Amino acid sequence: MSKKPTRRGHKKTGAAAKTIQNRRARHDYELGDSLVVGLELTGAEVKSLRMGHGQLRGAYVTIKGEELYLLGGTVHGTSGIPLDEAAQTRTRKLLAKRREIDALIEAKQQGKTIVPLEILTQGRFIKLRIAIATGKKLYDKRQTLKKRDETRSIQAVLKSSLKVGR
Repeated sequence: MSKKPTRRGHKKTGAAAKTIQNRRARHDYELGDSLVVGLELTGAEVKSLRMGHGQLRGAYVTIKGEELYLLGGTVHGTSGIPLDEAAQTRTRKLLAKRREIDALIEAKQQGKTIVPLEILTQGRFIKLRIAIATGKKLYDKRQTLKKRDETRSIQAVLKSSLKVGR
C-alpha cells in the first residue's frame, strides 16, 4: 500500500519552449556582444509567441528618446487569437536597464546596428536577445560561405576515410 507523491508545489509541465530566431542576422551581420532584454506585449501577443507564431526577419532595434523599440517584428495571430494587421507589426518597447541602454546608444553612435537575434519564451517572461552588430559587405558574405563549404568538404573526406579504414 504505497502512496503516490502529490504534485502539489511542483511547476506544471508544459510543452517545450519555442524560440523564434532571426537566422538571417548571422548571415548579414558580424555579431558582437549580445544581451537579453524584456518585451512589452499584450496578452494575445504573449499567447501567440508561446505557440511559436512570430517572426524576426527584417526586424531591427531603434532608439527614440533614450528608449529602445523593436520595429519590424511580426506576431501572427491564430484562429483562437485574432490580431489585426496593425497589431501584428506594431512597434514594441524593449525593457532594459539604464546602463545597458546607454551602452547601446553609445554603440549606435559609433555606427553599429542593434539586431534582434531570438525571442525566448521558456521562462515566466518573454525575452528578446539582441546583439550589437556591424553589417557585412557582399565579399564578406561570400568568404563566409566559401569557408563553410571548405570545412564541410573536409569533414566529408575525413568521415569517408574513417569508414574506409575500418
